[in-house]
Amino acid sequence: MTVRVGYFPHNNSLFVLRHRGILEKALPEVEWVDLRALPEAEAVNPKTGLPSLHSDWLFTEGGYDVIGTGFTPPLTALAKGHDVVYIGISGPRVENGRLVALASSGIETAADLQGKRVGIAHGSWQTTLLLFALETAGLNWADIEPVDTGVNDGAEALLRGDLDAWVGAYPGLGALEKSHELKTLVDTESLFSHPSLWFTRRDFAENNREALEAVIAALQESDAWIEANPREAAQYFVDDALARGDRADLDRWERALRGRPFGLNRVSEAFLDEQQRAGELLAANGLLSRPVDVRAAVVPWIGEAVEAARSVASV
Repeated sequence: MTVRVGYFPHNNSLFVLRHRGILEKALPEVEWVDLRALPEAEAVNPKTGLPSLHSDWLFTEGGYDVIGTGFTPPLTALAKGHDVVYIGISGPRVENGRLVALASSGIETAADLQGKRVGIAHGSWQTTLLLFALETAGLNWADIEPVDTGVNDGAEALLRGDLDAWVGAYPGLGALEKSHELKTLVDTESLFSHPSLWFTRRDFAENNREALEAVIAALQESDAWIEANPREAAQYFVDDALARGDRADLDRWERALRGRPFGLNRVSEAFLDEQQRAGELLAANGLLSRPVDVRAAVVPWIGEAVEAARSVASV
């Protein structure tokens, strides 16, 4: 059978797996779907809603059966009524990024963001981080001017003065740190665990258990390889960027990969508590159309398969 797996560089595990040829041994007819090649959705106003492209393609012809993203997309899917289920989560990625301003801006804490322009890759984990930061400071989403910078453009916008603060992520944040003095307004570790996560449709999981188990096993094997070979893994990202006419630094990518956890873990109660809290905040601030029940997206046997495959990969 054909299994369609979505990938893009921002989910490091799936991106490397795409280039390793591991999954093809178990699923010779696997098809890889580059999210960057799919049609773009109409832009969403970051003041009033969330993009849902990553989850929508699980239910759209020409899309995929499995995807890995950051923290927020499954919440958007559940709020739209999509019947998704979690596959697994990474360890905490608290060193992946944080909320910063230029040291010269005079902005000292998240409480100073009222009325300010804050750049995020809207719909990603960055939306959740910013919302958590605002809540901690006693502010709401309506108190700021959120700006969707995408993943790569926030640093230049901050330097131009188009933003007052930015939720930056590595490796892009590293370049800004080298050239300018920054003020950390909120680190990620103090707010949430910020894992990578993977999810699928419930019908795919129920009807294609062996195929899903093969995807899980391949991810575990590939992630173990990344941990042991971070520079070789980094080369995949550099080669991809150069082929697309972008700039990339091998040393910076290697440092980024060395600082991130690899390997899938089963969905934990602590993670579900974070997801539920985020879902409630997103709904309360008008970014989700309705509240969500994240525990409805848990399938016990998938967690067992994740643990079993991790044990094999670590041998």
